[in-house]
Amino acid sequence: MHQEEQQGILWTKSFISLTLCAFLLFLNLQMLLSSFPAYVKNEFQAGDLQVSLVTSVFALSAIVTRFMTAALLRKLSRNALLFAGLVIAAVTTGIYVFAGSVGTLLVMRAGYGIGFGIASTILPTLVSQIIPLRRMGEGIGYFGLSTSLAMSVGPMIGLNVMKQSSFGTLTVIGTVTVVLIIPILLLTRSLPAAPRIEPSGGEVKQAERGRFNRKLIFPALLNVVLSITYSGLLSFIALFGEFVHLEQVGLFFLFNAVTIIIIRPISGRVFDRRGHAAVLLPAALLVVASMTVLSFATSLPLLIVSALLYGLGFGAIQPTIQAWMLRTSSPDQYGAANSMFYNSTDFGVAIGAILLGAIASVTNYAEMYRYSAGFMVLFIVLYLVVYFVSRDKSKAATIEN
Repeated sequence: MHQEEQQGILWTKSFISLTLCAFLLFLNLQMLLSSFPAYVKNEFQAGDLQVSLVTSVFALSAIVTRFMTAALLRKLSRNALLFAGLVIAAVTTGIYVFAGSVGTLLVMRAGYGIGFGIASTILPTLVSQIIPLRRMGEGIGYFGLSTSLAMSVGPMIGLNVMKQSSFGTLTVIGTVTVVLIIPILLLTRSLPAAPRIEPSGGEVKQAERGRFNRKLIFPALLNVVLSITYSGLLSFIALFGEFVHLEQVGLFFLFNAVTIIIIRPISGRVFDRRGHAAVLLPAALLVVASMTVLSFATSLPLLIVSALLYGLGFGAIQPTIQAWMLRTSSPDQYGAANSMFYNSTDFGVAIGAILLGAIASVTNYAEMYRYSAGFMVLFIVLYLVVYFVSRDKSKAATIEN
């Protein structure tokens, strides 16, 4: 174990550089993901189904790759796998503009999903191995700023570059952001030599090591539901802006980032001290409020209110779920836990694009965001049901003993 970890130090050189690398990786993803719908429609005159496939094919490719990566981590060099993933992601980003058809583009998106899937599994696994266990919630909260900020500013950058320049310029910028990760890792020597082997407190039994952790399923399911709402923003916010005649709809992501920066560290500390219920329930209500306000937004002030609320809710829920999954895993399960967390995010984005796209096609974009609010009501109901059932079981076990 690193000496800094033994002393409970969080802000080490390795932690900072790995967080920066994760930001660059997800920035690459989000800059292009937000711009693909408009590019595919304009370049190939594609229909709504083909547009949604550009997101879904990537997500499904990344999901399959993460499962494979979690298994390969036990057999192959993590560093070699990571660099291979980064190279694949950089190359596929750079050649998007050479796609002559939607079919070719989908093949490239599948290739990008492989590279991104590898890198996005290994980077958080490395960082989770250097965070002091008693500060896991706080550490994941800060590390999660990398992905949340990328999810907030990436779409805004992508849409602006597309508006001011071209998709080709955007692919060049995206390629550079991935390539930058390699010298950062090498120069800061931020690749831990081996995972720690100490058990993570009393929550994980020794006999559970190396086995699939069934406790990951429920938080992963909650993350799928949350990610459906994010998919609605990522895929349709620009089209919603046209529908309600809001030209500055991209500002949603800027104001969303403001409250994410504020809430991430706070939610992590609350999780460490009071558990996930203290974070997830109020944060889910904020997302419900955000989607409801957005569905009625016809002016910039209402859009900003919705963005601020969404940042508070989404920014608190995502790191809490990830820290919850890590806290209930042994160190050698961290790769699988992180893989499942990011897979659930991508799966939610993929099915969200299809589900919400279908809803929008038979209603309208405003109505679609009310359905997004409904998904978060489902989130709350699921959480409460499982929470009270688990509590009753614990009480019954206590009485029997």
